[in-house]
Amino acid sequence: MDLVIRGARVVDGTGGPSYRADVGVGGGRIAALRRAGEPPLTARRVLDAHGLALAPGFIDMHAHSDLALLRDPDHSAKAAQGVTLEVLGQDGLSYAPVDDRTLDQVRTAIAGWNGDGSDVDLDWRTVGEYLDRLDRGFGGQGIAVNAAYLIPQGTVRAYAMGWDDRPPTDAELTRMRELVARGLEEGAVGLSSGLTYTPGMYARDAELTALCRVVAAYGGYYCPHHRSYGAGSLRAYEEMIAVAREAGCALHLAHATLNFRVNEGRAPELLALLDAALAEGADITLDSYPYTPGCTTLVALLPSWASEGGPEATLARLRDEETAARIRHDLELLGSDGCHGVPVEWDTVEISGVGDPALAAYVGRSVQRSADARGEEPWTTARRLLLADRLAPTILQHVGHEENVRTIMRHRTHTGGSDGILRGAKPHPRAYGTFPHYLGRYARELGVLSLEEAVAHLTGRPAARLRLADRGLVREGHRADLVLFDPDTVAAGATFDAPRTGPTGIPYVLIDGRFVIADGRRTDVLAGRSVRRTRS
Repeated sequence: MDLVIRGARVVDGTGGPSYRADVGVGGGRIAALRRAGEPPLTARRVLDAHGLALAPGFIDMHAHSDLALLRDPDHSAKAAQGVTLEVLGQDGLSYAPVDDRTLDQVRTAIAGWNGDGSDVDLDWRTVGEYLDRLDRGFGGQGIAVNAAYLIPQGTVRAYAMGWDDRPPTDAELTRMRELVARGLEEGAVGLSSGLTYTPGMYARDAELTALCRVVAAYGGYYCPHHRSYGAGSLRAYEEMIAVAREAGCALHLAHATLNFRVNEGRAPELLALLDAALAEGADITLDSYPYTPGCTTLVALLPSWASEGGPEATLARLRDEETAARIRHDLELLGSDGCHGVPVEWDTVEISGVGDPALAAYVGRSVQRSADARGEEPWTTARRLLLADRLAPTILQHVGHEENVRTIMRHRTHTGGSDGILRGAKPHPRAYGTFPHYLGRYARELGVLSLEEAVAHLTGRPAARLRLADRGLVREGHRADLVLFDPDTVAAGATFDAPRTGPTGIPYVLIDGRFVIADGRRTDVLAGRSVRRTRS
């Protein structure tokens, strides 16, 4: 064997009791397990792990590292947390499958998530070509962590029929089904939607059901950011359950939470809805991040009609005084669909990042605060930012509830997902802290989950959703994607004031049996590759 990890407290990803053992690694896999009292293992290298817990590598079920993995070989934001696999292609918008026109539109639409892509050679067009690019990574060596991919429904819709708010023709729907099928054939694990983002939000249930039937045929899962996390959120959850049931498709609810004042304390209602569906045989899981504020783009708050036709059409509407007044009316008085049906409260909307450095003074302030400083209405400030930065500003939206966060993370189908946006001068700390925050804050300090439960939520359970037969558990024959952490000190260093601070208490992380974190420092190892769907 290449390595023996000696005397670790093994937290194996099942949720069962931890135990003391030696773990042998060879050929990129877990070669042997020897519990305390059994004959010890020998290898060329021995790592003394007394005082440390050993767990499967953490799986980030909701990541926005689609371009970050190709621009940053270090990628310590995730590697240092113990993340060994990220699921990309989230919220219905990403970079494959595309043609040249669609790629340009998507780059503008989600510049706030991933930058405009000008620093990455976007040399792919299909899902398979994107996954091949991840495999090559940097100089043919790979990428920092492993990555799986969801086909983004909004991108597929834009490719097949543009950014129009209308039902697809039969030919357009056939084209979308073909694009989804091809992406699944090439290795995608499922389909995502962003139903408060254009153009994905223009799809009605029949269209989504037709696409989900394709996903079901390939054994994938549907991962929707559904139509509302605010007013009407429970109806939105019900809608997704109904779509998945009609299509016979597995369902994974993205960043499942209940936000805004209208939903305070309503998490038990959501869990009762899920439990009823599970009792009827539905295949449902969910993910969440352990923080109350959300994070998205400023343009996402606009009413959907304002974004019809794509990013350039949105900018044109913002420039027009009469149309801009209509947008403001929907936002501030009616509650736009982009803002989850709730009238926007500008003091809860904090600018977290901009594309243009000249606008950096807005970062870290709420729109209301910046407007007050300028002696103007907050809509005037928001509109100026959207135009000056070409829709790129990202925001933190302080609309969550701690009670809901804790209640949802206890559910038996829950998994961890950071929803981490890495761009911006002041990103959400969840990008750098989600996984140690679960272990340190919610397991050790608050006892919301036991250590064993927390690890299962971050490893074995997401691996089962992804149908990865050889990941997510500490088992002989499984891939040696492993994390060693100190249960007494592990904690997120990232805060809202210092969001890029790394975690503490995670000295070792292995991918494919190779150290990507050693003695708490990032090595130069690039062991990550694409993880592709396999037929069940």
